[in-house]
Amino acid sequence: MTLPSPPVLVISDRSQATRPLVEIAEAAFRGGCRWFSLREKDLPADERRELLRALVVLGHTYDATVMVHDDIAASVATEAGGVHLPGGGDPKAARLLLPSGLIGVSAHSPLEAAAQLAAGADYTTLSPIFLTRSKPGYGPAIGLDALEEAARLAPGPVVALGGIDESNLAACLASGARGIAVMGEIMRAADPEAATRSLLDACHSR
Repeated sequence: MTLPSPPVLVISDRSQATRPLVEIAEAAFRGGCRWFSLREKDLPADERRELLRALVVLGHTYDATVMVHDDIAASVATEAGGVHLPGGGDPKAARLLLPSGLIGVSAHSPLEAAAQLAAGADYTTLSPIFLTRSKPGYGPAIGLDALEEAARLAPGPVVALGGIDESNLAACLASGARGIAVMGEIMRAADPEAATRSLLDACHSR
């Protein structure tokens, strides 16, 4: 299973969003994003599923992969592109229900990232690489050295997450990340389309 191209994952967080999530997702897609995951774990299950369904339909328009955090049943029901599991999640169990879906798992150390990929995940996010406004106090930041170690140990793609922006994106890729994931950088943007395009330009110019 290969990562979407470009390998820039936008993760939703309506608590930081400047407008409705579907509007932000569409703006990100217009800006060139082709990978989006609905997080919103606090939404009622039926409301979250309907929001996911709308995002999946929108994603088809742009040939984008739309995933959901944690909720395998919702991914199956809406024919989403996959699921992103929390740390300690079971990618093999998810694979039984999503045989052709993209399956990611969160990790917070190089050894955890390597273990999740060895257990069958298609990719792992490693976080927080840098201090992040999206989750203040979540960390400490593990830094580029940990990212480089994870990329060396892991038998698959490591995606850098946490405080990623145009100023440090290239350093993450140079340290071995196969992709980057962002949340607040797009959710808080006054112009999410332009913010997405700037991130992708930085990714392509690396």
